[in-house]
Amino acid sequence: MPQQMRAAVLYDVDDVRIEQREIPQIGDGEVLVQTMASGICSGDVMGWYIRRKAPLVLGHEPAGIVAQTRGETGLQIGDRVFVHHHAPCFECRACTRKEYVQCATWRATKIDPGGIAEYFRVPHTNLRDTLVLPADVGFADASLVEPLACVVKSLRRSGVRASDRLYVIGLGVMGLLHVLAATALGAEVFASDFIEGRRAIARQNGATAFHPDEAARELGAGADVVICGPGTPRAIHAAVAATAPAGTVVMFTPFPPETPVTIDPELLYFGDLRIVASYSCGPDDTRAALDLIARGVVRAAKIGSDFVALEDVPDAYRALAESRIVKPIVTFAP
Repeated sequence: MPQQMRAAVLYDVDDVRIEQREIPQIGDGEVLVQTMASGICSGDVMGWYIRRKAPLVLGHEPAGIVAQTRGETGLQIGDRVFVHHHAPCFECRACTRKEYVQCATWRATKIDPGGIAEYFRVPHTNLRDTLVLPADVGFADASLVEPLACVVKSLRRSGVRASDRLYVIGLGVMGLLHVLAATALGAEVFASDFIEGRRAIARQNGATAFHPDEAARELGAGADVVICGPGTPRAIHAAVAATAPAGTVVMFTPFPPETPVTIDPELLYFGDLRIVASYSCGPDDTRAALDLIARGVVRAAKIGSDFVALEDVPDAYRALAESRIVKPIVTFAP
């Protein structure tokens, strides 16, 4: 076992470096994972959001191989795993209501130092949401468990049903994952984006895709569920306008702090509209996401992923921030 490893460290949105770090030492009940794949999250290119966390080792979507264990962990060296960077206590009031992201333990947990590093430590608490991968699920596909789990939760909170009309605004990776998962539920899926290449991927995956300016014509009376991907007032206004009476808008991405948003109260009230937020995901969602991947509903290739080496992370981060690629997945040599 080497003593040092390489990791991608973000100091600012225009300052991502590949650095040498000490390999974390594990304690009792912990495991060390050798990273095989980890995505760069679209949330990590939101300047207002990521700057308050800097400096940090990027990556919270890792899949890899258990390299070391100590004490009772339920895992063995060589196990292929997905590790969620947050895990709940399963005992507090939030957990008993299955509102896992509101659990104080969930919010306090993390992997050490991050997923875009050659190795990372899994604290004992995080083993509660560490999943052994089926033999036929590759590491790159497994790195989609966490983002897909966020989509699983979003669709659950939306109340979407088979045959409902569902409209996805924004076709970055999360929008495209919504397209795949909602289509699998039997919804009639519509989607929009300003970039034709992303619309083309959505069409390949069963959606009716169009330019955002064409939404009124394409949707007619509106959609039963609208997933608002971009965290902007313009997007949420478009989402409300596209929602059918008694429909639901899902606010999937946060707005910058203190961003004022106004919604016509008459339209909201007399239209019987629901607006719900959906933040991150919990253990039930990660298991459902892994099932979708194992069944082939979701694959990295279906969303046009770009596979990059660790040394290329700074360039891939910049390309994602500039919307030149959809989903960079960092892959590591075994």
